[in-house]
Amino acid sequence: MNIGTFADLPICTLILYFCEMNSKSIVKELCTQAVESVFNIQLSQIEIQPTKDEFEGDYTLVVFPLVKELKRKPEEIAEKIGNYLLDKEEITKFNVVKGFLNLSLRDEIFVQTLKTHFSDKNYGFSTEKKSKIMVEYASPNTNKPLHLGHIRNILLGFSISNILKAAGNEVVMAQIVNDRGIHICKSMRAWQKFGNGETPESLHVKGDHLVGKYYVLFDKEYQKQMADLAASGMEKDEAKKKAPILLEAQEMLKKWEGGDEEIRSLWAKMNSWVYAGFDETYENLGVHFDVVQYESNTYLLGKNIVEDGRKKGVLFQKEDGSVWADLTEEGLDQKLLLRSDGTSVYMTQDLGTAVERVQKYDLNELIYTVGNEQDYHFQVLFLVLKKLGYAWADKLHHLSYGMVDLPDGKMKSREGTVVDADDLMQEMVATAIEISKDLGKLDGYTDEEKANINKIIGLGALKYYILKVDPKKRILFNPKESIDFNGNTGPFVQYTYARIQSILRKAGNEIHQFENKELNPAEKKLIILLSSFSEIIEKSAATLNPALTANYVYDVVKAFNYFYQNYSILNADSESEKQSRLALAQWTANVVENALKLLGIGAPERM
Repeated sequence: MNIGTFADLPICTLILYFCEMNSKSIVKELCTQAVESVFNIQLSQIEIQPTKDEFEGDYTLVVFPLVKELKRKPEEIAEKIGNYLLDKEEITKFNVVKGFLNLSLRDEIFVQTLKTHFSDKNYGFSTEKKSKIMVEYASPNTNKPLHLGHIRNILLGFSISNILKAAGNEVVMAQIVNDRGIHICKSMRAWQKFGNGETPESLHVKGDHLVGKYYVLFDKEYQKQMADLAASGMEKDEAKKKAPILLEAQEMLKKWEGGDEEIRSLWAKMNSWVYAGFDETYENLGVHFDVVQYESNTYLLGKNIVEDGRKKGVLFQKEDGSVWADLTEEGLDQKLLLRSDGTSVYMTQDLGTAVERVQKYDLNELIYTVGNEQDYHFQVLFLVLKKLGYAWADKLHHLSYGMVDLPDGKMKSREGTVVDADDLMQEMVATAIEISKDLGKLDGYTDEEKANINKIIGLGALKYYILKVDPKKRILFNPKESIDFNGNTGPFVQYTYARIQSILRKAGNEIHQFENKELNPAEKKLIILLSSFSEIIEKSAATLNPALTANYVYDVVKAFNYFYQNYSILNADSESEKQSRLALAQWTANVVENALKLLGIGAPERM
């Protein structure tokens, strides 16, 4: 239907058409037609936003971008567009504030939108099929358990995977486990020297915790040996290289790469302990993967790609036999891709893994969820792939995120000064239990119900606190602040959802037909917010930023709570009004539940 035909249609037909659209898109299309008709120009873009609370109106056209092209004052442009739109059935009035045109829509359009969408359990999710995207996240080393920094990585990767799916993409959720290298050998050598045959079963501990213990023990012994060597007169830099335990770990790595059966057997055994521990942590955190790759299987993949690039002259070889990429014309430096002895480096592996993934899974895009300390690495990786002739290199993205800080400083795995992921989750659930007891919110529930709800609340608090922050920003993590039942927190959002479920249960969980009615400002604001859910999903997907979804759902529950506190739902003045408000509550609950689902957060029916 072309908008130019709307003037000839009755309002009921217009409403039935418009209710299939986002109310914002209605205004956008009307304003586009107005500008093109009044000023006889074609627009490629127009900015519409919800009207701010302090002004009258539902949506606002930002006029300033038109000033340069039309060479008129913004107020004059706004007045002309507003007067043109008054002839449209959909617009009831307008006002101009400087360069902003505030427009009010007919209540019938909002009511019909509510009727159409309130019962849609999947509201906001796209059914359009778009790209096939792989998202890599977690990617831990097998020399230590997961910690708070890993949690931010995992939650970002998992939530952006959910958001990309909701935006209509096919998503492959992947991790590559860094299961080889000197760090792994350090844990192995320390266990050989100090372990006395300990196993997770004999100590009744998680396997990743046991292996991490020996990574810390290695560093302690290493520091002691360096100090002894320095005390005997050796230069500090030399002592770092000659400490016996480090030399032993390096020899172990050589044997591993040479296929030594004894070393390989120990490596497989200790890694199996770690994998079991990781799986338990992932399950408790509520995340999963479609594909798991192992560095021990992929670290040689890129050697043929590099050799091919050398033969074609894209890469160059130095006199010692090492192969490099010259990126100086791009403002970077020269990057080593193969050592002089023919062994690969991390970049070599990543080149091969990227090519294999794109070809094997027929990907349109590949997203790496990795901390911002690796920004340069991925800049180089993408550039080298492009120089090697892979056109899809432009479809590779680095979801770069800031570190997680603690009130007492930065975490250091080798010193054991990390916030363990399992301990943190346990602490969050314990805090939820304590708060629930103090507030008496779970009185009368069974022990099983209490345990389930407290886990949902505790982990929801952790996830929301981390995901509500823009990935690019560092986080100062405060567990007590995260689990507050007031403010911009997970428990506050969850509690609003549970409150709505309680209202719906009291109403009999059945919403009947309701008539068109005049809407109060709180109802309108809530409908406008709910209508924008799909747009928020699209923006979150396009910017790889779950914080947009997290803060959106907070705005929704704030708007609902204002509505709930100022207008009775169950004791409304009429049955029709009661039904429409129940429908609004139901739509809010659906959007809140879906938004929390995108963040990997549970929505409890009771709290």
